[in-house]
Amino acid sequence: RFISKIEEVLNDWKLIGISSGKPLEKGVYTTGAWEEKSDEISFADFKFSITHHYLVQEPSDKDGKEEVVEDALPLPMQDLLCMNNDFPPRAHCLVRWYGLREFVVIAPTANNDGVLSESKCNLLLSSISIALGNTGCQVPLFVQIHQKWRRMYVGECQGPGVRTDFEMVHLRKVPNQYTHLSGLLDIFKSKIGCPLTPLPPVSMAIRLTYVLQDWQQYFWPQQPPDIDALVGGEVGGLEFGKLPFGACEDPISELHLATTWPHLTEGIIVDNDVYSDLDPIQAPQWSVRVGKADNPQCLLGDFLTEFFKLCRRKESTDEILGRSAFEEEGKEVADITHALSKLTEPAPVPIHKLSVTNMVHSAKKKIRKHRGVDESPLNNEVLNTILLFLFPDAADKLADGFESRTSPSAGNNPPPETEEYNLFGQFKSAPSDSLTYKLALCLCMINFYHGGVKGVAHLWQEFVLEMRYRWENNYLIPGLANGPPDLRCCLLHQKLQMLNCCIERKKARDEGKRGSVSDRSPGGTSGDAGKGADHSGDNPDKEKEVGKSWESWSDSEEEFFECLSDTEDLKGNGQENGKKGGPKEGNKEPVNLKPEGRLHPHGKLTLLHPGEPLYIPITQEPAPMTEDLLEEQSEVLAKLGTSAEGAHLRARMQSACLLSDMESFKAANPGCCLEDFVRWYSPRDYIEAEVVDEKGNIVIKGELSARMKIPSNMWVEAWETAKPVPARRQKRLFDDTREAEKVLHYLAVQKPADLARHLLPCIIHAAVLKVKEEEALEDISSVKKIIKQIISHSSKVLRFPNPEDKKLEEIIAQIMSVEAIIARARSLKAKFGVEKCENEEEKDDLQRFVNCLLEQPEVSVIGAGRGPAGSIIHKLFVNAQRVSAVPPLDEELRRSGSSEERRLNTGVASDFPPPTGREVILRTTVPRPAPYSKPLPQRMYSVLTKADFRLAGAFSADTTFF
Repeated sequence: RFISKIEEVLNDWKLIGISSGKPLEKGVYTTGAWEEKSDEISFADFKFSITHHYLVQEPSDKDGKEEVVEDALPLPMQDLLCMNNDFPPRAHCLVRWYGLREFVVIAPTANNDGVLSESKCNLLLSSISIALGNTGCQVPLFVQIHQKWRRMYVGECQGPGVRTDFEMVHLRKVPNQYTHLSGLLDIFKSKIGCPLTPLPPVSMAIRLTYVLQDWQQYFWPQQPPDIDALVGGEVGGLEFGKLPFGACEDPISELHLATTWPHLTEGIIVDNDVYSDLDPIQAPQWSVRVGKADNPQCLLGDFLTEFFKLCRRKESTDEILGRSAFEEEGKEVADITHALSKLTEPAPVPIHKLSVTNMVHSAKKKIRKHRGVDESPLNNEVLNTILLFLFPDAADKLADGFESRTSPSAGNNPPPETEEYNLFGQFKSAPSDSLTYKLALCLCMINFYHGGVKGVAHLWQEFVLEMRYRWENNYLIPGLANGPPDLRCCLLHQKLQMLNCCIERKKARDEGKRGSVSDRSPGGTSGDAGKGADHSGDNPDKEKEVGKSWESWSDSEEEFFECLSDTEDLKGNGQENGKKGGPKEGNKEPVNLKPEGRLHPHGKLTLLHPGEPLYIPITQEPAPMTEDLLEEQSEVLAKLGTSAEGAHLRARMQSACLLSDMESFKAANPGCCLEDFVRWYSPRDYIEAEVVDEKGNIVIKGELSARMKIPSNMWVEAWETAKPVPARRQKRLFDDTREAEKVLHYLAVQKPADLARHLLPCIIHAAVLKVKEEEALEDISSVKKIIKQIISHSSKVLRFPNPEDKKLEEIIAQIMSVEAIIARARSLKAKFGVEKCENEEEKDDLQRFVNCLLEQPEVSVIGAGRGPAGSIIHKLFVNAQRVSAVPPLDEELRRSGSSEERRLNTGVASDFPPPTGREVILRTTVPRPAPYSKPLPQRMYSVLTKADFRLAGAFSADTTFF
């Protein structure tokens, strides 16, 4: 049954019959693609996996007229002799040992199972032998025996009248006679047992591998950042705006040099237990691979992982800093029964003391009292440095926040509008010169160097207090773009922008009161007034254009109120008031004949009935919204359902802005009608047509569009309910006090974990910029590709709220791998002295060589030991040998005894240590088992390392008469 199962699998995989293929190209085992397919078979209840490994090749050209050479050897037997792919750097061990391009392996599936007894091994071998005979399969079949880790295989390959047996020896200790070439040749010849007397010459390929572990004369180029300097302040706050980069330990652990003699004939070279001709300097081929340290400790990676760990903390800021901070001493246990009598006692209540600011200040005093100066997680020096870095305007003590905004931000930020700067839109982080971004970097720095999560909580508390202070005292927050919250940024950034909007409105309002300018609306700001005026004031036609564009897409009946959502136009109208101020004719007469709240005439338009010029009113700006508020609002609107009542309510909610503008318009234009309002507000809804009147003159007659004439139209209803009230006396659309308190509360309740989650996109953004900047110095093509992948991966993951931890970990791991590659490149550059090289051509060669080392498993050295790279490697070995050549005396006496050492210490080889690995491939073609048999390929591979000696032989025999 077992045999028939094997045959069935071989049939399924179409491995029966003659195998055909072209001779192998040089190096194809490394550059080509290897594939494998697997299946399961069982012998009684013992499960085996059967796997077919093969090199993917193009189908041979002469498919149609494939002439079958009568006695052609099976392809695997030809591969045994092919010399083009000896010692491939990356391949299955059987490929390295036997040089095969395809083979099938049968191995026990369970890791701990091994075929240990000899009889079982023979049973398996005979099974595969019969299966090969029955199917006529020419692909070699191997069985894995003994424990998995020993990688012991026996196998067989059959062809017409020929058979190759694959056998193996694996020992822990090397028998002395096989440590050199002459001993290996003896074993090979005796194993072939060739009946011919002058034996055909044996061809040999030899590779010695030398390992260089101590780069003693090369200190590691990365200096750890000087923590004291960061705190001492002489570096200034600048360091807080940068992420560190580079490895703290050498990311390259060792260098493996393989010296190869690819084609030697027996007798050319002497290598026995007394003397050896194999001098690595003379070897015709050198190739190098580097041993990379596993996950070297890198600064940027550590920063990211530590910051990411914050996301998993559960504690709130209060728990971390000690809750007692906000409680009054001694009053904790006040008796609740006194509460009512307290309320009823006639006590004068000093109102002014209850303002939030006072509460916060008293809280601050208590915190300091409780914590003691020494206990606070961040010392004052660090805290002040950071706060100055975040709020540069605090240093100038500017009363007005505006000027401070232009102050140059620290750190080398890419200029706006470049691809790097605009990454924040993809990552949903924040612009790289914004306060949020800087805050993220500072928190990251503090988390790593200054007190971990406690430091983070402390800085955040100070930050929230600063926000509260700015709100109370009308100081704008620096480092934020003007205007409503930018929904492309992270929520925290939007909240800060929202707070800024509130401060701007409050400031304008307070200034308005102070200047007793009667007609200044709450929307007026001094900052944007100029910009606003350009929109519509000086160019009425442009205003119409704007109107057209935003109306153009809302033609369906359900959406007619959508035209409100255009903030630009309204902003334009709302913000000129600051400049123009409007005529001060606030005689608050009950008879509504006096126009109020006018901004300026609207071009040449006149009112339809009284024929007076149509004035644009001062309007309120629509309320700015952050993403969570928009979501809330849309949920509320969705919950209203589809009933008529719900739809009506929804329309009313969405038309608050429209109503406000109608009231302002009525106040500014007494005696106006709805058509006038529509002509200004939504010109596309006023259709003008030329008609001929009774007298035969062509007159332009206008009427409202169809959707405005629908019975019980929202606009008509709103127009009827609107009273002529100028903007300054209307109910505020945007209650800045309430919104600001909401934002401040939101900020105050953030736990360090929430904060880390909010700011992680900014940190990843910063890390990507840092990696890009470092890569630009090195110019490694593979890294460029990975950075592109990181950006596209991150923009997919970070776009959604609450991304999965696993995905975030993947991004961080990718960034760390890039950092490690760049660190390796720098390490190799330093070791190969790329920068010190004077000759330009050599320098380019070395640079290319270093880049190849990073990207390829093994790099051949041009010019072997005599080329520019070769001579540097030679020097490295010589220096390392000098250091280790001074052994203690007793060791010297003990060592001089072993023949291996004695042999290597004579001659020039003392530049190099004894080889760590010796590999030899012996090949020949001889008739077996009788002199008249067909000459067939024989091959033996031997590898000798410190703890391991292996012989892998493939011996072919003619089976025609045997």
